[in-house]
Amino acid sequence: MNAPKNPVASAVDAASRDPDVLDKELASQNEAYLRLAADFDNFKKRTQRESGQRAAEEKESFISELLPILDNLERALACERSTASEPLRVGVEMTLQQLGQLLHRHGVEGVEDVGLPFDPHRQEAVSLGHDPSQPGHIVLKVIQRGYVRGDKVFRPAKVVVNIPGGAPD
Repeated sequence: MNAPKNPVASAVDAASRDPDVLDKELASQNEAYLRLAADFDNFKKRTQRESGQRAAEEKESFISELLPILDNLERALACERSTASEPLRVGVEMTLQQLGQLLHRHGVEGVEDVGLPFDPHRQEAVSLGHDPSQPGHIVLKVIQRGYVRGDKVFRPAKVVVNIPGGAPD
């Protein structure tokens, strides 16, 4: 009995006799390689982009959770001063300063809105007031500070807006 022939060896023997078959096989393998390399490159780019987006989202989430703590420290400083609480006040001021520096390093800045025209894209009007010495639609008071990151509003300020011509209802 004859042993069965190796199909790979048979294909190689047949291909070695026909250069056109070899050229077609080489072109096919080259095309498959180029497609695989392009797919892998696209996969790497997509993975890097998704990883960067995920990191940015986590950073923004952390900063959003940090802002209410900052608000509470600002409220603590706004309370009436007494000599007994002076060391506490100094500690709160130092903590507030460190948090402000941390936010600044990450590109988040608090916005001073008092005296500026009301901008619904950057501020949220939570109340109306009237001050005849101020023009209409000016921010009279900030209830909660707003924050920006570059040109993007990170958190709008909650403000009291001056209404022109009379006291609010």
